[in-house]
Amino acid sequence: MSERQVQSEIGIAVAELRSAAAFLTRVPARLLGVSAAAIPDFRQAARVFPVVGAVIGLAGGLVLVIADALGIPAMVAAALAIGTTVLVTGGLHEDGLADTADSLGGTTTEKKLEIMDDSRVGTYGAVALVFSILLRVVALGSIATFGPFRAMFALIAAEAVSRAALLRLWHDLPAARMGGLSNDTGAPDQNAMLVALAVAAVIAVVVSVPSVGLWATILAGALAIIATWTMIRLTARTLGGRTGDTLGACQQAAVVAFLIGASAL
Repeated sequence: MSERQVQSEIGIAVAELRSAAAFLTRVPARLLGVSAAAIPDFRQAARVFPVVGAVIGLAGGLVLVIADALGIPAMVAAALAIGTTVLVTGGLHEDGLADTADSLGGTTTEKKLEIMDDSRVGTYGAVALVFSILLRVVALGSIATFGPFRAMFALIAAEAVSRAALLRLWHDLPAARMGGLSNDTGAPDQNAMLVALAVAAVIAVVVSVPSVGLWATILAGALAIIATWTMIRLTARTLGGRTGDTLGACQQAAVVAFLIGASAL
């Protein structure tokens, strides 16, 4: 590969990271050099989602490390870290989880989709959010008792892996309805999905194995895979396809599963 080709590939990767960061976080698009009005094309660019996820995890992890240095208890530090990830993303995936959980109360596909469009949070959604946040805080806090940096690296891995999980569902299922951002931006193609899975796996191995150990990392990865597969099957059975909300719900299921596995051993 020539120097010009290398520079071109780097330029493409940087542009993809900017688009992905603008889509997945609350960082203003103008600060990332991205047009806020433009609809991104994620058929290929989605491959960098795990990298953006890792950065989100790093933001939360740094807060945890600083809180620990100030003498704040591990569980409180973990809560601040998880709160930071929610703040950075604007609760994008939590919103999807709540809407997906609420849709379970619908008796038909049409009713479920109608519930998802309702901005109000129902009982199922509220319970799902409580469990998601509670399980993440407790799992991360348990890891933090063995050292804040271990918890930080585990969170980085979990956030990266969960974005790859989101892409797997996005790629595997057709759209449940026309329109919606997850449909307008284009579903990730086979290459983008496989690259994202590989990137997430590398990040998990590099940062999680040294922090929580090989077997805990394997268990965490296995639980994340099971959670992702379950969400894909559940979404296909109940809706016949994906929506933006189900992508967020899949991310939440995977990040919770990974952190539980990382804290188990």
